[in-house]
Amino acid sequence: MKVTVVGAGAVGASCAEYIAMKNFASEVVILDIKEGYAEGKAMDLMQCASLNAFDTKITGSTSDYTKTANSDICVITSGIPRKPGMTREELIGINAGIVKSVSASLVEHSPNTIIIVVSNPMDTMTYLVHQTTDLPKHKIIGMGGALDSARFKYRLAEALDAPISDVDGMVIGGHSDKGMVPLTSHATRNSINVSEFISEERLNQVKEDTKVGGATLTKLLGTSAWYAPGAAVSGLVQAIACDQKKMFPCSTLLEGEYGLSGLCIGVPVILGRNGIEKIVDVPLSDAEKAHLAESAEGVKKTNGLLEF
Repeated sequence: MKVTVVGAGAVGASCAEYIAMKNFASEVVILDIKEGYAEGKAMDLMQCASLNAFDTKITGSTSDYTKTANSDICVITSGIPRKPGMTREELIGINAGIVKSVSASLVEHSPNTIIIVVSNPMDTMTYLVHQTTDLPKHKIIGMGGALDSARFKYRLAEALDAPISDVDGMVIGGHSDKGMVPLTSHATRNSINVSEFISEERLNQVKEDTKVGGATLTKLLGTSAWYAPGAAVSGLVQAIACDQKKMFPCSTLLEGEYGLSGLCIGVPVILGRNGIEKIVDVPLSDAEKAHLAESAEGVKKTNGLLEF
């Protein structure tokens, strides 16, 4: 199992670290355009191998895509991160050109790979990969919902004053501050709906805190978060590499599911060795349906800014 991570910044390096520590991949290749940067990150991570008891080989390369040849899974984290006050959508002009070039180079050397898109605006970048490569739809996956759901569960556990292992919840919709749809109708504590434990007002606050989870961290850190995004990516990669058939909300190309077509947006999917193996139809409340439709319009508006 060979995994390539393009972008040796904070998110990419964290992703590579978590994949290596889980010890399911034989090799992780980190690529970056900054001279020596990926090589340095790879060397630093390899010096953790004996300390963290992993045998995954990590190599770094400056823009040499031949080193990525025959990768089973490729992760695209490259692009500029958000700064305080920026929306994900404001990154489109620069990141679209980067993602288009990177995906073409990856597919050239690994024509059967599965691509996971992390670069923002994530749903639109995922759609761009669909439009500019010949990969089948089940092999192009946008990572957003897994991260947003982790942030939702964090806020739920905080509100419930409960251990996070007690809590389950999912966020679908667009990976944006306004587009996220936390599914409170399905959020539970040990299978009991959270509405039995906290007030509607408190639950609404959890939803709003979840939606601005990334912006909150960007304001505190001065740049985008990296630990949780890296962990979320590694979870998707492991589910595919180990054929786990796990359910995650991921951005995928819809063709009528949830009443939506012609865009990539976050919905529950089953991930296995073939990538997206099934789109799962879950019942939504009327409010959640309306919010998802509104989110889809926002994603389509951002897609309209693309230049192929």
